[in-house]
Amino acid sequence: MIGELYADALSGESAEIEYVDGTRVTLEAARWFEPIDGDEELLSRCASPTLDIGSGPGRLTAALTRRGVTSLGIDITPRAVALTRRAGGFALLRDVFDDIPGSGRWATALLADGNIGIGGNPETLLRRVRQLIRPGGTVLAEVAPPGTRSRVDRVRLRRGQLAGEWFAWATVSASDLPRVARAGGFDGADHWNADGRWLARLH
Repeated sequence: MIGELYADALSGESAEIEYVDGTRVTLEAARWFEPIDGDEELLSRCASPTLDIGSGPGRLTAALTRRGVTSLGIDITPRAVALTRRAGGFALLRDVFDDIPGSGRWATALLADGNIGIGGNPETLLRRVRQLIRPGGTVLAEVAPPGTRSRVDRVRLRRGQLAGEWFAWATVSASDLPRVARAGGFDGADHWNADGRWLARLH
């Protein structure tokens, strides 16, 4: 059900993110289709080839392709993969923990739009990404503002009476990034503010 609700949201249907305490917030899927303020700060730092993890409808994958940067988007939803291809990017239906083409040879891995939270365990995710990038490669991620509490939430997608399965999603504060980076196998991390978004580079 989670995949169906997410795919419907990418097609324009309304959806909410529901937390275990009953809190609901709107899933603003439409914002992932067009450039977002701060995207340039990520795109300009991507070296070829770049792996866009959790690429969604592919705005960043397609933008990199237009710049001549070899890039691949991966997503677990067929609708997202189809949208990325329609936008001019190359994408595959893959979980980040699946077999990924070019493993160990990617120069840059993107975890934009909070995707460092995938799976609810940032350290485990980063250790996997460390396997995917080449020696000297970097990870570009979007994190929560300094001072925010890092946490793991149980959430699900909902539209009216339809609800998906619960899954874990993590929030990583910029303040905690050095510790998380080290636990994930990276030597260092730095972060900066770009148009109200907190972006980070792990190396």
